[in-house]
Amino acid sequence: MSEVANKVVNQQVILKELEEFEISLFMKREDQIHPFISGNKYRKLKYNVLKADEQNTQTLLTFGGAYSNHISAVAFAGKEFGFKTIGIIRGDELGRDLDLTLGQNITLRLAYDHGMKFKFVSRSDYRYKHTPEFIEELKNEFDDFYLVPEGGTNDLAVKGCKEILKDDDGVFDVICCAIGTGGTISGIINSVNKDQKVLGFPALKENFLHKEIEKYTTDDKNCSLIRDYHFGGFGKVSVELITFINNFKKETGIPLDPIYTGKMMFGIVDMIKKGIFKKGTKILAIHTGGLQGIDGMNSRLKKKNLELIYK
Repeated sequence: MSEVANKVVNQQVILKELEEFEISLFMKREDQIHPFISGNKYRKLKYNVLKADEQNTQTLLTFGGAYSNHISAVAFAGKEFGFKTIGIIRGDELGRDLDLTLGQNITLRLAYDHGMKFKFVSRSDYRYKHTPEFIEELKNEFDDFYLVPEGGTNDLAVKGCKEILKDDDGVFDVICCAIGTGGTISGIINSVNKDQKVLGFPALKENFLHKEIEKYTTDDKNCSLIRDYHFGGFGKVSVELITFINNFKKETGIPLDPIYTGKMMFGIVDMIKKGIFKKGTKILAIHTGGLQGIDGMNSRLKKKNLELIYK
């Protein structure tokens, strides 16, 4: 995968409501790496794609939900780098009328249009996707493939995410990152300076992420998980969050997704206003992409006659 990631910029975030707090806030625009394989998905897939190519594997197989950023990214990566792709999708009901599903689900439509083949499985069976028995059944059905885990997190993904921070980012006191499976923040923890603090903002209710992060980090003592801004759980939002995301876009020009970066930035701004950070603190927030998920969220919001998210 090409090194377009080297062109990522740190954009200063200037919000009127934060002027009095004397905090420097910047956002690393990882969302601009690639039009479709953006943010941490690019980072996570980089070395996995290289490994699959090294093994002469022609197919990438992975897992995800109906609106998964990861599913769409793998499909685009497969198309761009010459791999067939297979998506094991949670929810067998989605496969009963594929045309209907593709007509209603932009994420799956984009993946399908870029060559991904789907296997829809029941939610109960999906829980066993990590087991040797489940993987063996997939091998019997699809023959040889390179397996990319759900969310993309493995050792190679963490290696890719370690490249998010550059030498110049050593000027920041605090690095902030949204968390899904823990791979992105693990790479960041492995690359920060000893005097830098890492704050992780889980996008879901959880009590297991510290253990997941420990699998991939040599020392996570400089990391704290901020669990106050998941807004009820994964994929859940509120009117307050949507309003914040839209106001943020108006003021800064930076689009946020409602699953990850929107919640993180809401949390950072709220913490600044509460005086959590001392004056003069320099904060760098990582924009992990995920903007394709806005369309799926907007379809849900539209059904409820709620404000839509600006892209």
